[in-house]
Amino acid sequence: MQIVSSATRPAEAQCLVFLVAKDAPVAPPIAASLARDAAATARFGGDAGATLDLYVTEGEALRHLLLVGTGAGTASDMEKAGAAISARLLTSGVAHVAVDGGGHDAQALAHLALGARLRAWRWDAHRTKLSDKQKISLASLTLVSQAEGLAAALTEADALAQGVMFTRELVAEPGNVIYPETFVDRCRPLAELGIELRVLDENDMAALGMGALLGVAQGSVRKPRLLALRWDGSGGKQEKPLCFVGKGVTFDTGGISIKPAAGMEDMKWDMGGAGAVAGVLKALALRKADAHVVGICGLVENMPDGGAQRPGDIVKTMSGQTVEVLNTDAEGRLVLCDAVWWAQETYRPGTLIDLATLTGAMIISLGHEHGGLFSNDDALAERLLAAGSESGDKLWRFPLSDAYDKLLDSPIADMKNIGPRYAGSITAAQFIKRFIQDGVKWAHLDIAGMVWADKPGLTWDKGATGYGVRLLDQLVRSHYQAS
Repeated sequence: MQIVSSATRPAEAQCLVFLVAKDAPVAPPIAASLARDAAATARFGGDAGATLDLYVTEGEALRHLLLVGTGAGTASDMEKAGAAISARLLTSGVAHVAVDGGGHDAQALAHLALGARLRAWRWDAHRTKLSDKQKISLASLTLVSQAEGLAAALTEADALAQGVMFTRELVAEPGNVIYPETFVDRCRPLAELGIELRVLDENDMAALGMGALLGVAQGSVRKPRLLALRWDGSGGKQEKPLCFVGKGVTFDTGGISIKPAAGMEDMKWDMGGAGAVAGVLKALALRKADAHVVGICGLVENMPDGGAQRPGDIVKTMSGQTVEVLNTDAEGRLVLCDAVWWAQETYRPGTLIDLATLTGAMIISLGHEHGGLFSNDDALAERLLAAGSESGDKLWRFPLSDAYDKLLDSPIADMKNIGPRYAGSITAAQFIKRFIQDGVKWAHLDIAGMVWADKPGLTWDKGATGYGVRLLDQLVRSHYQAS
Protein backbone atom coordinates (compact mmCIF):
# COMPACT_ATOMS: atom_id res chain seq x y z
CA MET A 1 0.00 0.00 0.00
CA GLN A 2 1.28 3.43 -0.95
CA ILE A 3 0.97 6.20 1.64
CA VAL A 4 1.38 9.86 0.65
CA SER A 5 0.46 13.27 2.02
CA SER A 6 -1.47 16.06 0.35
CA ALA A 7 -2.67 19.52 1.33
CA THR A 8 -6.06 18.81 -0.26
CA ARG A 9 -8.39 15.87 -0.47
CA PRO A 10 -7.82 13.86 -3.67
CA ALA A 11 -10.87 13.62 -5.89
CA GLU A 12 -10.34 9.91 -6.51
CA ALA A 13 -10.68 8.95 -2.82
CA GLN A 14 -13.46 6.37 -2.43
CA CYS A 15 -13.55 6.53 1.35
CA LEU A 16 -13.03 9.50 3.67
CA VAL A 17 -11.65 8.84 7.13
CA PHE A 18 -12.18 11.23 10.00
CA LEU A 19 -10.26 10.79 13.24
CA VAL A 20 -12.04 11.14 16.56
CA ALA A 21 -10.32 11.36 19.93
CA LYS A 22 -11.76 9.51 22.92
CA ASP A 23 -14.88 11.29 24.26
CA ALA A 24 -14.41 14.15 21.78
CA PRO A 25 -17.40 15.55 19.87
CA VAL A 26 -18.14 13.69 16.64
CA ALA A 27 -18.26 16.51 14.09
CA PRO A 28 -16.85 15.64 10.66
CA PRO A 29 -17.20 18.41 8.05
CA ILE A 30 -19.64 16.19 6.12
CA ALA A 31 -23.02 15.19 7.58
CA ALA A 32 -21.99 16.20 11.09
CA SER A 33 -25.48 15.82 12.59
CA LEU A 34 -25.99 12.35 11.10
CA ALA A 35 -22.50 11.26 12.21
CA ARG A 36 -23.12 12.49 15.75
CA ASP A 37 -26.43 10.64 16.03
CA ALA A 38 -25.00 7.47 14.49
CA ALA A 39 -22.04 7.54 16.87
CA ALA A 40 -24.35 7.89 19.86
CA THR A 41 -26.54 5.03 18.66
CA ALA A 42 -23.54 2.76 18.02
CA ARG A 43 -21.85 3.85 21.28
CA PHE A 44 -18.81 4.96 19.33
CA GLY A 45 -16.70 6.96 21.77
CA GLY A 46 -13.39 7.43 19.97
CA ASP A 47 -11.56 4.55 21.64
CA ALA A 48 -8.30 3.78 19.85
CA GLY A 49 -8.99 1.55 16.87
CA ALA A 50 -12.79 1.75 17.08
CA THR A 51 -14.53 2.31 13.72
CA LEU A 52 -17.94 3.38 12.46
CA ASP A 53 -19.05 3.28 8.81
CA LEU A 54 -21.43 5.86 7.36
CA TYR A 55 -22.76 6.40 3.84
CA VAL A 56 -23.85 9.98 3.22
CA THR A 57 -24.44 12.37 0.36
CA GLU A 58 -22.16 15.28 -0.48
CA GLY A 59 -23.85 17.30 -3.15
CA GLU A 60 -25.00 14.70 -5.64
CA ALA A 61 -22.29 12.18 -4.72
CA LEU A 62 -22.59 9.29 -2.28
CA ARG A 63 -19.67 9.23 0.15
CA HIS A 64 -18.34 6.42 2.31
CA LEU A 65 -17.23 7.91 5.61
CA LEU A 66 -15.25 5.99 8.20
CA LEU A 67 -14.95 7.36 11.70
CA VAL A 68 -11.85 6.01 13.45
CA GLY A 69 -11.03 6.42 17.13
CA THR A 70 -7.60 7.70 18.15
CA GLY A 71 -8.01 7.31 21.92
CA ALA A 72 -5.65 9.57 23.82
CA GLY A 73 -3.57 10.20 20.70
CA THR A 74 -0.46 8.38 21.92
CA ALA A 75 1.87 6.75 19.41
CA SER A 76 0.34 3.36 20.17
CA ASP A 77 -3.19 4.75 19.83
CA MET A 78 -2.40 6.32 16.48
CA GLU A 79 -0.95 3.02 15.25
CA LYS A 80 -4.12 1.26 16.38
CA ALA A 81 -6.13 3.80 14.41
CA GLY A 82 -4.05 3.27 11.28
CA ALA A 83 -4.25 -0.49 11.66
CA ALA A 84 -8.03 -0.27 12.05
CA ILE A 85 -8.29 1.58 8.73
CA SER A 86 -6.41 -1.18 6.93
CA ALA A 87 -8.23 -4.00 8.71
CA ARG A 88 -11.60 -2.49 7.80
CA LEU A 89 -10.83 -1.55 4.17
CA LEU A 90 -8.17 -3.99 2.99
CA THR A 91 -10.54 -6.25 1.01
CA SER A 92 -13.58 -3.95 0.99
CA GLY A 93 -13.34 -2.95 -2.67
CA VAL A 94 -12.02 0.49 -1.73
CA ALA A 95 -8.78 1.23 -3.56
CA HIS A 96 -8.01 4.76 -2.38
CA VAL A 97 -8.74 6.21 1.06
CA ALA A 98 -8.17 9.77 2.26
CA VAL A 99 -7.61 10.52 5.95
CA ASP A 100 -8.36 13.96 7.33
CA GLY A 101 -5.25 14.58 9.42
CA GLY A 102 -6.17 18.07 10.60
CA GLY A 103 -5.21 18.74 14.19
CA HIS A 104 -2.48 16.09 14.31
CA ASP A 105 1.25 16.72 14.04
CA ALA A 106 3.67 14.94 11.72
CA GLN A 107 4.80 12.33 14.22
CA ALA A 108 1.26 11.34 15.14
CA LEU A 109 0.32 10.95 11.48
CA ALA A 110 3.50 8.99 10.80
CA HIS A 111 2.51 6.52 13.51
CA LEU A 112 -0.94 6.24 11.95
CA ALA A 113 0.69 5.56 8.58
CA LEU A 114 2.99 2.96 10.11
CA GLY A 115 0.07 1.14 11.71
CA ALA A 116 -1.87 1.20 8.45
CA ARG A 117 1.07 -0.07 6.41
CA LEU A 118 1.94 -2.90 8.78
CA ARG A 119 -1.66 -4.10 9.19
CA ALA A 120 -2.11 -4.11 5.42
CA TRP A 121 0.74 -6.60 4.93
CA ARG A 122 -0.32 -10.06 3.82
CA TRP A 123 1.73 -12.83 2.23
CA ASP A 124 -0.23 -14.23 -0.71
CA ALA A 125 2.70 -15.48 -2.79
CA HIS A 126 1.49 -19.08 -2.73
CA ARG A 127 -2.28 -18.49 -3.00
CA THR A 128 -3.66 -19.01 -6.51
CA LYS A 129 -7.43 -19.26 -5.99
CA LEU A 130 -8.47 -16.11 -4.16
CA SER A 131 -11.96 -14.87 -4.92
CA ASP A 132 -12.41 -11.21 -5.76
CA LYS A 133 -13.74 -10.56 -2.26
CA GLN A 134 -10.62 -12.14 -0.75
CA LYS A 135 -8.16 -10.12 -2.81
CA ILE A 136 -6.58 -6.97 -1.44
CA SER A 137 -8.20 -3.89 -2.95
CA LEU A 138 -6.70 -1.11 -0.84
CA ALA A 139 -3.81 0.35 -2.81
CA SER A 140 -3.20 3.85 -1.48
CA LEU A 141 -3.84 6.07 1.51
CA THR A 142 -3.57 9.85 1.40
CA LEU A 143 -3.02 11.84 4.59
CA VAL A 144 -4.69 15.20 4.05
CA SER A 145 -2.56 17.51 6.15
CA GLN A 146 -0.19 20.45 6.02
CA ALA A 147 1.69 19.40 9.16
CA GLU A 148 5.29 20.57 9.12
CA GLY A 149 7.83 17.79 8.52
CA LEU A 150 5.22 15.23 7.49
CA ALA A 151 7.00 14.07 4.32
CA ALA A 152 10.22 13.33 6.24
CA ALA A 153 8.32 11.57 9.03
CA LEU A 154 6.52 9.38 6.51
CA THR A 155 9.84 8.45 4.90
CA GLU A 156 11.18 7.32 8.28
CA ALA A 157 8.02 5.33 8.98
CA ASP A 158 8.21 3.70 5.56
CA ALA A 159 11.80 2.58 6.19
CA LEU A 160 10.79 0.93 9.44
CA ALA A 161 7.73 -0.69 7.84
CA GLN A 162 9.84 -2.13 5.03
CA GLY A 163 12.22 -3.65 7.56
CA VAL A 164 9.38 -5.24 9.52
CA MET A 165 7.73 -6.55 6.37
CA PHE A 166 10.99 -8.04 5.12
CA THR A 167 11.28 -9.96 8.39
CA ARG A 168 7.69 -11.12 8.08
CA GLU A 169 8.36 -12.36 4.55
CA LEU A 170 11.35 -14.41 5.67
CA VAL A 171 9.48 -15.86 8.65
CA ALA A 172 6.28 -16.61 6.72
CA GLU A 173 7.94 -18.60 3.94
CA PRO A 174 7.99 -22.40 4.40
CA GLY A 175 11.12 -24.45 4.89
CA ASN A 176 11.22 -25.65 1.29
CA VAL A 177 11.38 -22.04 0.11
CA ILE A 178 13.58 -20.42 2.76
CA TYR A 179 16.60 -22.46 3.79
CA PRO A 180 20.16 -21.26 4.46
CA GLU A 181 21.17 -20.63 0.86
CA THR A 182 17.89 -18.98 -0.16
CA PHE A 183 17.82 -16.87 3.01
CA VAL A 184 21.13 -15.46 1.84
CA ASP A 185 19.73 -14.95 -1.66
CA ARG A 186 16.77 -12.97 -0.29
CA CYS A 187 19.23 -10.71 1.51
CA ARG A 188 21.56 -10.07 -1.44
CA PRO A 189 19.52 -7.09 -2.74
CA LEU A 190 20.34 -5.32 0.54
CA ALA A 191 23.73 -4.57 -1.03
CA GLU A 192 21.93 -2.05 -3.24
CA LEU A 193 21.12 -0.06 -0.08
CA GLY A 194 24.78 0.13 0.93
CA ILE A 195 24.87 -2.92 3.18
CA GLU A 196 28.06 -4.98 2.96
CA LEU A 197 27.39 -8.72 2.78
CA ARG A 198 29.77 -11.49 3.75
CA VAL A 199 28.88 -15.17 3.46
CA LEU A 200 30.69 -18.17 4.96
CA ASP A 201 29.92 -21.64 3.59
CA GLU A 202 30.39 -25.00 5.30
CA ASN A 203 34.04 -25.23 4.25
CA ASP A 204 34.81 -21.77 5.64
CA MET A 205 33.15 -22.66 8.93
CA ALA A 206 34.94 -26.00 9.15
CA ALA A 207 38.26 -24.23 8.69
CA LEU A 208 37.34 -21.90 11.56
CA GLY A 209 36.41 -24.82 13.83
CA MET A 210 32.67 -24.17 14.13
CA GLY A 211 31.90 -27.70 15.23
CA ALA A 212 28.74 -26.78 17.15
CA LEU A 213 26.97 -25.00 14.28
CA LEU A 214 28.10 -27.61 11.76
CA GLY A 215 26.97 -30.42 14.05
CA VAL A 216 23.41 -29.10 13.90
CA ALA A 217 23.54 -28.85 10.11
CA GLN A 218 25.08 -32.24 9.35
CA GLY A 219 21.76 -34.10 9.19
CA SER A 220 20.37 -31.94 6.38
CA VAL A 221 20.99 -31.86 2.64
CA ARG A 222 20.64 -28.08 2.94
CA LYS A 223 24.09 -26.64 3.50
CA PRO A 224 24.60 -24.15 6.35
CA ARG A 225 25.59 -20.54 5.88
CA LEU A 226 26.83 -17.74 8.13
CA LEU A 227 25.67 -14.38 6.84
CA ALA A 228 27.11 -11.05 7.98
CA LEU A 229 25.36 -7.79 7.13
CA ARG A 230 27.28 -4.60 7.88
CA TRP A 231 25.87 -1.08 7.74
CA ASP A 232 28.16 1.84 8.58
CA GLY A 233 26.24 5.06 8.26
CA SER A 234 28.53 6.76 10.76
CA GLY A 235 31.14 7.58 8.14
CA GLY A 236 33.79 5.87 10.23
CA LYS A 237 32.97 7.84 13.39
CA GLN A 238 32.05 4.63 15.21
CA GLU A 239 35.01 2.26 15.12
CA LYS A 240 33.33 -0.53 17.10
CA PRO A 241 30.00 -1.67 15.72
CA LEU A 242 26.90 -2.58 17.63
CA CYS A 243 26.43 -6.27 16.85
CA PHE A 244 23.19 -8.26 16.48
CA VAL A 245 23.31 -12.04 16.13
CA GLY A 246 20.25 -14.03 15.08
CA LYS A 247 19.42 -17.71 15.33
CA GLY A 248 18.46 -18.87 11.84
CA VAL A 249 17.23 -22.46 12.04
CA THR A 250 15.19 -22.37 8.85
CA PHE A 251 13.36 -25.56 9.81
CA ASP A 252 13.67 -27.46 13.05
CA THR A 253 12.54 -31.08 13.31
CA GLY A 254 14.48 -31.47 16.54
CA GLY A 255 16.95 -33.75 14.79
CA ILE A 256 17.34 -37.23 16.32
CA SER A 257 15.56 -35.86 19.43
CA ILE A 258 12.63 -35.39 17.09
CA LYS A 259 9.68 -33.18 17.92
CA PRO A 260 6.07 -34.44 17.98
CA ALA A 261 4.41 -34.32 14.56
CA ALA A 262 1.54 -32.12 15.72
CA GLY A 263 2.52 -28.51 15.25
CA MET A 264 5.89 -29.23 13.69
CA GLU A 265 4.89 -27.14 10.66
CA ASP A 266 5.32 -24.08 12.88
CA MET A 267 9.04 -24.70 13.00
CA LYS A 268 9.50 -22.77 9.77
CA TRP A 269 9.64 -19.70 12.01
CA ASP A 270 12.55 -20.97 14.08
CA MET A 271 14.68 -18.51 12.12
CA GLY A 272 12.78 -15.54 13.55
CA GLY A 273 15.88 -14.15 15.26
CA ALA A 274 17.87 -14.11 12.02
CA GLY A 275 14.84 -12.69 10.25
CA ALA A 276 14.68 -9.80 12.72
CA VAL A 277 18.39 -9.10 12.25
CA ALA A 278 18.00 -8.92 8.47
CA GLY A 279 14.92 -6.72 8.81
CA VAL A 280 16.47 -4.19 11.14
CA LEU A 281 19.56 -3.87 8.94
CA LYS A 282 17.25 -3.10 6.01
CA ALA A 283 15.39 -0.49 8.05
CA LEU A 284 18.63 1.17 9.19
CA ALA A 285 19.97 1.34 5.65
CA LEU A 286 16.72 2.69 4.21
CA ARG A 287 16.63 5.51 6.74
CA LYS A 288 20.38 6.02 6.41
CA ALA A 289 20.90 5.67 10.14
CA ASP A 290 23.98 7.42 11.47
CA ALA A 291 25.23 4.25 13.12
CA HIS A 292 27.65 1.35 12.65
CA VAL A 293 25.78 -1.94 13.01
CA VAL A 294 26.66 -5.51 12.08
CA GLY A 295 24.06 -8.27 11.85
CA ILE A 296 25.09 -11.94 11.92
CA CYS A 297 22.71 -14.73 10.89
CA GLY A 298 23.62 -18.32 11.75
CA LEU A 299 21.67 -20.34 9.18
CA VAL A 300 21.08 -24.10 9.40
CA GLU A 301 18.38 -26.71 8.95
CA ASN A 302 18.01 -29.30 11.72
CA MET A 303 17.05 -32.69 10.24
CA PRO A 304 17.24 -36.35 11.43
CA ASP A 305 18.90 -38.29 8.61
CA GLY A 306 21.57 -40.98 8.89
CA GLY A 307 24.31 -38.37 9.14
CA ALA A 308 22.67 -36.34 11.91
CA GLN A 309 24.45 -35.83 15.20
CA ARG A 310 23.35 -38.11 18.01
CA PRO A 311 22.42 -37.43 21.62
CA GLY A 312 25.64 -37.94 23.54
CA ASP A 313 27.94 -36.62 20.79
CA ILE A 314 30.62 -34.16 21.82
CA VAL A 315 31.38 -31.20 19.56
CA LYS A 316 34.18 -28.66 19.70
CA THR A 317 33.16 -25.04 19.27
CA MET A 318 35.10 -22.28 17.54
CA SER A 319 36.04 -20.95 20.98
CA GLY A 320 37.79 -24.25 21.76
CA GLN A 321 35.24 -25.22 24.41
CA THR A 322 33.58 -28.62 24.09
CA VAL A 323 29.88 -29.44 24.40
CA GLU A 324 28.17 -32.71 25.21
CA VAL A 325 25.00 -32.70 23.09
CA LEU A 326 22.39 -34.40 25.26
CA ASN A 327 19.44 -33.20 23.20
CA THR A 328 19.66 -32.39 19.50
CA ASP A 329 16.51 -30.26 19.80
CA ALA A 330 18.46 -27.78 21.93
CA GLU A 331 20.20 -26.76 18.71
CA GLY A 332 19.75 -23.00 18.64
CA ARG A 333 22.34 -22.40 21.33
CA LEU A 334 24.80 -24.57 19.39
CA VAL A 335 24.32 -22.33 16.37
CA LEU A 336 24.58 -19.16 18.42
CA CYS A 337 27.70 -20.11 20.37
CA ASP A 338 29.79 -20.31 17.19
CA ALA A 339 28.06 -17.31 15.59
CA VAL A 340 28.61 -15.01 18.57
CA TRP A 341 32.23 -16.11 18.95
CA TRP A 342 32.92 -15.43 15.25
CA ALA A 343 31.19 -12.06 15.54
CA GLN A 344 33.40 -11.05 18.46
CA GLU A 345 36.60 -12.31 16.83
CA THR A 346 35.81 -10.64 13.50
CA TYR A 347 34.20 -7.30 14.43
CA ARG A 348 35.33 -6.69 18.03
CA PRO A 349 32.03 -5.15 19.13
CA GLY A 350 31.65 -3.41 22.46
CA THR A 351 28.02 -4.53 22.67
CA LEU A 352 26.44 -7.71 21.31
CA ILE A 353 22.77 -8.68 21.38
CA ASP A 354 21.54 -12.07 20.23
CA LEU A 355 17.95 -12.88 19.29
CA ALA A 356 16.54 -16.38 19.14
CA THR A 357 13.34 -18.38 19.21
CA LEU A 358 15.25 -20.45 21.71
CA THR A 359 13.02 -22.19 24.25
CA GLY A 360 9.47 -23.38 24.67
CA ALA A 361 9.96 -22.61 28.34
CA MET A 362 9.89 -18.91 27.47
CA ILE A 363 6.38 -19.27 26.06
CA ILE A 364 5.34 -21.05 29.26
CA SER A 365 6.79 -18.16 31.28
CA LEU A 366 5.59 -15.14 29.30
CA GLY A 367 3.06 -16.38 26.78
CA HIS A 368 2.88 -14.13 23.75
CA GLU A 369 3.08 -10.77 25.52
CA HIS A 370 6.81 -10.24 26.12
CA GLY A 371 10.14 -11.49 24.90
CA GLY A 372 12.61 -12.67 27.53
CA LEU A 373 15.68 -10.55 28.30
CA PHE A 374 18.94 -11.74 29.87
CA SER A 375 22.01 -9.55 30.18
CA ASN A 376 25.41 -9.22 31.84
CA ASP A 377 25.05 -5.41 31.93
CA ASP A 378 22.33 -3.54 33.81
CA ALA A 379 22.58 -0.38 31.71
CA LEU A 380 22.17 -2.34 28.48
CA ALA A 381 19.21 -4.20 29.96
CA GLU A 382 17.54 -0.92 30.93
CA ARG A 383 18.08 0.45 27.42
CA LEU A 384 16.46 -2.61 25.91
CA LEU A 385 13.51 -2.53 28.30
CA ALA A 386 12.92 1.13 27.46
CA ALA A 387 13.23 0.48 23.73
CA GLY A 388 10.73 -2.35 24.09
CA SER A 389 8.21 -0.14 25.84
CA GLU A 390 8.59 2.66 23.31
CA SER A 391 8.47 0.44 20.23
CA GLY A 392 5.76 -1.95 21.40
CA ASP A 393 8.12 -4.97 21.16
CA LYS A 394 7.98 -5.55 24.89
CA LEU A 395 10.60 -7.37 26.99
CA TRP A 396 10.79 -8.83 30.51
CA ARG A 397 14.09 -9.38 32.29
CA PHE A 398 15.15 -12.71 33.81
CA PRO A 399 18.06 -13.50 36.17
CA LEU A 400 21.48 -15.00 35.50
CA SER A 401 23.71 -16.47 38.21
CA ASP A 402 26.44 -19.02 38.96
CA ALA A 403 23.85 -21.30 40.54
CA TYR A 404 22.08 -21.70 37.19
CA ASP A 405 25.38 -21.92 35.32
CA LYS A 406 26.46 -24.98 37.31
CA LEU A 407 23.45 -26.87 35.95
CA LEU A 408 25.26 -27.08 32.59
CA ASP A 409 28.42 -28.76 33.85
CA SER A 410 29.22 -32.06 32.11
CA PRO A 411 31.31 -34.95 33.51
CA ILE A 412 33.02 -35.59 30.15
CA ALA A 413 33.04 -32.21 28.34
CA ASP A 414 33.24 -28.53 29.24
CA MET A 415 29.46 -28.27 29.31
CA LYS A 416 26.17 -29.91 28.36
CA ASN A 417 23.85 -28.26 25.88
CA ILE A 418 20.86 -28.57 28.23
CA GLY A 419 20.24 -28.37 31.93
CA PRO A 420 17.42 -30.00 33.91
CA ARG A 421 13.75 -29.52 33.09
CA TYR A 422 13.32 -26.46 35.30
CA ALA A 423 14.70 -22.98 34.48
CA GLY A 424 15.13 -24.03 30.86
CA SER A 425 15.22 -20.51 29.40
CA ILE A 426 17.73 -19.38 32.01
CA THR A 427 20.13 -22.29 31.49
CA ALA A 428 19.92 -21.66 27.73
CA ALA A 429 21.01 -18.06 28.33
CA GLN A 430 23.76 -19.24 30.69
CA PHE A 431 25.02 -21.49 27.90
CA ILE A 432 25.38 -18.57 25.48
CA LYS A 433 26.98 -16.44 28.19
CA ARG A 434 29.91 -18.89 28.29
CA PHE A 435 30.84 -17.68 24.81
CA ILE A 436 30.78 -13.96 25.55
CA GLN A 437 34.27 -12.54 25.78
CA ASP A 438 35.52 -10.39 28.66
CA GLY A 439 34.48 -6.76 28.42
CA VAL A 440 31.66 -7.29 25.91
CA LYS A 441 28.28 -6.00 27.00
CA TRP A 442 25.80 -8.70 26.06
CA ALA A 443 22.09 -9.33 26.03
CA HIS A 444 20.18 -12.42 24.98
CA LEU A 445 16.59 -12.05 23.79
CA ASP A 446 14.49 -15.22 23.80
CA ILE A 447 11.66 -14.31 21.43
CA ALA A 448 10.06 -17.74 21.02
CA GLY A 449 6.58 -16.50 21.86
CA MET A 450 6.67 -13.34 19.79
CA VAL A 451 7.58 -13.98 16.14
CA TRP A 452 4.33 -15.75 15.20
CA ALA A 453 0.73 -15.00 16.16
CA ASP A 454 -2.30 -17.27 16.00
CA LYS A 455 -4.66 -14.29 16.11
CA PRO A 456 -4.54 -10.67 14.89
CA GLY A 457 -2.64 -8.19 17.05
CA LEU A 458 -2.05 -4.46 17.21
CA THR A 459 -0.52 -4.07 13.75
CA TRP A 460 -0.49 -7.58 12.34
CA ASP A 461 -2.89 -10.26 11.16
CA LYS A 462 -2.43 -13.94 11.98
CA GLY A 463 1.06 -15.14 11.15
CA ALA A 464 4.47 -13.51 11.17
CA THR A 465 4.67 -10.41 13.39
CA GLY A 466 8.10 -9.00 12.52
CA TYR A 467 8.92 -8.81 16.23
CA GLY A 468 12.38 -7.46 17.04
CA VAL A 469 12.84 -5.03 14.17
CA ARG A 470 11.14 -2.10 15.87
CA LEU A 471 12.83 -2.95 19.18
CA LEU A 472 16.33 -2.88 17.73
CA ASP A 473 15.66 0.13 15.53
CA GLN A 474 14.46 2.07 18.57
CA LEU A 475 17.53 0.97 20.54
CA VAL A 476 19.78 2.31 17.79
CA ARG A 477 17.81 5.58 17.55
CA SER A 478 18.02 6.18 21.27
CA HIS A 479 21.57 5.16 22.07
CA TYR A 480 23.80 4.09 19.19
CA GLN A 481 23.65 6.80 16.55
CA ALA A 482 26.78 8.85 16.07
CA SER A 483 24.92 12.13 16.30
